[in-house]
Amino acid sequence: MADDSDLEKTEPASGRRLEQAREEGQVPQSRELATFILLIVGVTALYVLGRWGGHRLMHMLRTGLSFERAQAFDATGMIIALYDVAMEGLMTVAPLLIALVMATLVAPFVMGGWVFSTNILRFDLSRLNPMQGLGRMFSTHGLAELVKASLKAAVVGGVGTWVVWRERDHLFGLMLQPLEASMDEFASLVLFATLLIISSLALLAAIDVPYQLWEYHRKLRMSKEELRQESKEQEGDPQIKARIRAAQREMSRKRMMAQVPKADVVVTNPTHYAVALKYDPEKSGAPVVVAKGMDIMAQSIRELAKEHGVPILEAPPLARALYANCELDQQIPAALYTVVAEVMAWVFQLNHWIAEGGLPPEQPGSLAVPPGLDPAAGDPEAAR
Repeated sequence: MADDSDLEKTEPASGRRLEQAREEGQVPQSRELATFILLIVGVTALYVLGRWGGHRLMHMLRTGLSFERAQAFDATGMIIALYDVAMEGLMTVAPLLIALVMATLVAPFVMGGWVFSTNILRFDLSRLNPMQGLGRMFSTHGLAELVKASLKAAVVGGVGTWVVWRERDHLFGLMLQPLEASMDEFASLVLFATLLIISSLALLAAIDVPYQLWEYHRKLRMSKEELRQESKEQEGDPQIKARIRAAQREMSRKRMMAQVPKADVVVTNPTHYAVALKYDPEKSGAPVVVAKGMDIMAQSIRELAKEHGVPILEAPPLARALYANCELDQQIPAALYTVVAEVMAWVFQLNHWIAEGGLPPEQPGSLAVPPGLDPAAGDPEAAR
């Protein structure tokens, strides 16, 4: 079943998946690269310390192993002498220890970065399951780690054995030389062997780093279903979003239709368009579009206007121009002030006639709009 699941995960990990893995403390790491960096830093520190460190260690050995017979029976004096030797040794190797600690902290940044996650410290009973432990041990990752550990042991052991065998006569001769000269020779041999080991580990790290990156991204691969599910979680279910948009449109439509009874006039195409205008000199300097619609919506606006006694004026070019160039709850553009002023004058006269009686006002004649504002100019079908 696990193999089938892995086969289904054919897609690269998304940015969110990589971020979650990092939050859980999962980052690409290469022990071989870290070991290589530690060795480089350690050898460099030893080289920089050079003769100073060697002389300090020799002085420590001489003073630590040289004492009077009476001192051997003085417990307090021996403790003080031991403390002095220990402090001198600690101060001698302190630069090396500091360099190694800094390298240990910096090495993770070379590849995956330094991450602290409490998830790693969380107690997990499954880690105590012997069957799962055997599974991890004999997994592809476990076998790869075993091969690398064997290679490292073979490299270190092989190089050490080869150097000792190659320099066996030289090593035996060191016992006949003065202490200072023999330590210099021995340090040179150790440095030579270490450089050979570092060169071998560099090759191993060069192989391990790409492998670890590949293995890390392979483990985080996702199936197409997981990608779809993540997309839904981040961006929302398309069906739910569609329902939300539909609900928002319906609410907007209801708010708009609630403004129709308050309008001063509705200008129609009469078939395709209907635009409701409201003019309140105390609130705005020009008439405002409070509702507009096409086809079925235009019909609903006309019916609601009739129901509430809102004047309806058939002016196709003006209706089209208002619909195309005006937004809801926005004032009409300055280019339409003149023609709309004629409409509002007619509305004023109509309201006066309804209140006072007399002769009904004539509807405005040719309400021509400025060139370019009528989107259907020259289109007989749209002019209906």
